[in-house]
Amino acid sequence: MRINPRTLTTGVLGAGTALAVTGAVYATVVEPQLYTLRRLTLPVLRPGSWPIRLLHISDLHLVPGQQRKIDWISGLANLRPDLVVNTGDTLSHVKAVPTAATALAPLLQLPGAFVFGNNDFTAPVPKSPHRYFTPNRPARQGKELPWRDLRAAQTEHGWADLSNRRATVTVRGQQIAFAGVNDPHTRRDRYEKIAGPADDDAVVRIGVTHSPEPRVLDPFAADGYDLVLAGHTHGGQVRLPGIGALVTNCGIDRSRARGLSKWGDSMLLNVSAGLGTNPFVPVRFLCRPEATLLTLVPRPDPS
Repeated sequence: MRINPRTLTTGVLGAGTALAVTGAVYATVVEPQLYTLRRLTLPVLRPGSWPIRLLHISDLHLVPGQQRKIDWISGLANLRPDLVVNTGDTLSHVKAVPTAATALAPLLQLPGAFVFGNNDFTAPVPKSPHRYFTPNRPARQGKELPWRDLRAAQTEHGWADLSNRRATVTVRGQQIAFAGVNDPHTRRDRYEKIAGPADDDAVVRIGVTHSPEPRVLDPFAADGYDLVLAGHTHGGQVRLPGIGALVTNCGIDRSRARGLSKWGDSMLLNVSAGLGTNPFVPVRFLCRPEATLLTLVPRPDPS
């Protein structure tokens, strides 16, 4: 039996095209809606403290009409966390504040804290995916978003605005010392406003930032914070087997684009892969959208 090389080549190309189309559909339609919960146990509390369940959410990138995402976020309240920390990029549309208020409504009944991300201030703009891989690309600005309304929707329920501020949140009779910076990606961070040793009287000291820039992480570590929570990276958004994230869109290395790592001598850093994407680049591959439930437990007693 003789095989026509032209027929064979056409068949291989056809199979490759079908595989590429299938992959593109999966990455743009399926995986961006495969929301998942990551669970971690962190020994960061003062010895003798009660455990604390902290829900870390980030990069919701909400636009009106995302009912599946709204329902999933609202359902996180069923985990019964003790408090919630939102590390920014909640909005992606000028009319998304009511959507955010609906999604967060059950969680806003709990103690919480938040910072803003770059897309809380200005809307995303259409872009080619290749721009993520272009170094020193110029920033493009979209329409101004109603971030003040988003702040009001959170603060009126008692959540602490950590934009270049410190705050103390009490959970189960225990004081948690928070300090946060406004969005470093757009140079709104002013660490000097919160600089100084972390509160030794708290059971845990937590830093909060949207983008995990080393220029922010270093002073948090130097000031004695036990844990920093961040987002922004989308976990790389596209990850490859054996390689991981291709980009971070900030100053940290690719190995820290998602999950837990150590920064400095003793501080832990948790970077959330987030729950959304730029609506004009709705791609996730091997990087499912996520929230994180952190169970904070006491450190071993050195005595």
